[in-house]
Amino acid sequence: MRTFRGGLLIGLAVAVAVAAAAITYERYDTRTLKRTMRRGEVLCGVNTGLPGFSIPDDKGNWTGFDVDFCRAVASAIFDDPSKAKFVPLDANERFRELQNRKVDILSRNSTWSMSRETSYDLYFPAVAYYDGEGFMTPSARNIDSALALDGSKVCVQGGTTTELNLADYFRANNIKYTEMKFPKLDDVVKAYGSGQCDTLTADVSQLYAIRLNLAKPGDHTILPDVISKEPLAPVVRERDDDWMLIVKWTLYAMINAEELGITSKNIDEALKSKKPDVMRLVGTEGDYGEQLGLTRDWAARIIRHVGNYGEVYERNVGSGSKLGIPRGLNQLWSAGGIQYAPPIR
Repeated sequence: MRTFRGGLLIGLAVAVAVAAAAITYERYDTRTLKRTMRRGEVLCGVNTGLPGFSIPDDKGNWTGFDVDFCRAVASAIFDDPSKAKFVPLDANERFRELQNRKVDILSRNSTWSMSRETSYDLYFPAVAYYDGEGFMTPSARNIDSALALDGSKVCVQGGTTTELNLADYFRANNIKYTEMKFPKLDDVVKAYGSGQCDTLTADVSQLYAIRLNLAKPGDHTILPDVISKEPLAPVVRERDDDWMLIVKWTLYAMINAEELGITSKNIDEALKSKKPDVMRLVGTEGDYGEQLGLTRDWAARIIRHVGNYGEVYERNVGSGSKLGIPRGLNQLWSAGGIQYAPPIR
């Protein structure tokens, strides 16, 4: 009997240990890089459709700032940007699907906040795009400041930081408003377009994209007020440091490349450079790529296939795009902005 009870206790202890290990694995997946390489592609969670950031054409070809970042990660790993596969995710499902390992990385407009890191067990490796919440109204209202929105009906997407910022701003300024909340961004836009509300609030970058698709874009004004900090960043699962470092340094390589003047057009010349900073970036000196579990030319692959940060910004959302969003804070620190990457050395 004692032997049976002892064996039963040992069996229970083993079962508990196995269950605990399973729960830990579910929360903290440390095998993303190995699984990605075995699969042969990077699964990227992107917005379901946001011009300039992530949007498919009628043939299913994706373009945009966030799309290009995913392609940069795929280029660093596989030397092939086509190895990025895009999975459209709505705001309400994005973090859950990342936790469930439906995707390897979120590269969609997601604000880095403390509660999201602590509540969802996620990492936001680095800020890819500095944004802020703003407002759009019909130009016919002749409003030039958010402080003049008293009595407005405001359309907003529920379950987002946008909704919280809206409440905080109007309460802090003692302004009355009627909240028109919808679960999906498409519903928000439809409500605004049909006149259910006279104001739409979202990140400023979203407002530019939304306005572009309205029936008469010129009839709508994006107010100059920015009421919040919205650092938009790629997202990965917590406790997966190898993968987090690759995602983080992919962005930093693109920023450093712009600072050093290395582009997709002159990358071959950069490979011949004798400047130490350039040599370390393109992999002709040091083993920095190998320290990430990649090849020495990992950053050169990114630049060749996708371009530096400035190239990606300009063709998707900057002056060379339909959106025409000024770079503002997203300029390099040396050009008046706050984009700044640690050095590769």
